[in-house]
Amino acid sequence: MNTNDGGTAQRAALILNPIKNTGQDVREIVARMSTDNGWAEPLVIETTAEDPGHGQAREALEAGVDVVIAAGGDGTVRCVAEELAGTDTVMALVPLGTGNLLARNLEIPVDDPEGAVETAFGGTERQIDVVHVTVDRAQDAQVFLVMAGLGFDAAIMSDTRDDLKDKVGWLAYVDAGLRNLPGKPARTTITIDGGKPFDRRLRSVMGGNCGKIMGGLEIFPGAKLDDGLMDLMTVAPRGKLGWLAVAGKLFARGKGKDPSLEYFQCSRAEVQLHEPLEVQLDGDPLGKATHMVFEVKPNSLRLRMPHGKKDPAILSNPLP
Repeated sequence: MNTNDGGTAQRAALILNPIKNTGQDVREIVARMSTDNGWAEPLVIETTAEDPGHGQAREALEAGVDVVIAAGGDGTVRCVAEELAGTDTVMALVPLGTGNLLARNLEIPVDDPEGAVETAFGGTERQIDVVHVTVDRAQDAQVFLVMAGLGFDAAIMSDTRDDLKDKVGWLAYVDAGLRNLPGKPARTTITIDGGKPFDRRLRSVMGGNCGKIMGGLEIFPGAKLDDGLMDLMTVAPRGKLGWLAVAGKLFARGKGKDPSLEYFQCSRAEVQLHEPLEVQLDGDPLGKATHMVFEVKPNSLRLRMPHGKKDPAILSNPLP
């Protein structure tokens, strides 16, 4: 029997978004694998519309479980991670959403709940960075694991139709993106690692902890989840063909001197807008804001990922 240091059977907590239907009973899979691995009966807690994961993660921590499995979309994963970051409790993922961005970057199977649960119990444990974000000088920071932004990208998230997501999946984001292409740039002041502020007129400012999104496109080429740094991207299309230049530089993995797309690397960034724009964290729309502070907390989340495969490109240090 697998045991923890106290000699008692280990236990998993499953935090499940019940509206995510995969055709497989994740509860049954986790219970079966707990038994197969000699673990105690799992603690199963469902998220609600009022509490998408924070309270459930705190309940799991108070129960003293050995691993917390977040089963849901990117929102569920982000809320659970916000509570587990900075603790010694391990987090695992069963991706059940539309984007599943962290799972895609970690090469956790997005269409195989059983395989993802296997990783939760027997995967390799790594420590990754978490980026803390303070919106409009709020007292409490929030976190993201993949990417966050203001402007065009956030407008896409807030304007994506849920009914279309159910029908066509991630292509619903393309629909929202096309509808939000028109617009004016916003005056923006950016400060990188406490340096001299600089001004831009931008459609979007995005911070990235790792780079891959749906379709395999890398928004932040070469970004690493465990290097203690964040990538900041500014988007400033100019003229009628401006968005083509942005797309071209994205597909060229950020190479070239086109000012329509710029990258900066830092551990802290401050963004001041002269007018409010939409904000999103890992795809969760948060409304509008005029000020954001990004701050990297290195190696602050213990995470399980597939064992025995080549390292995901988003890790800077090879697996032992």
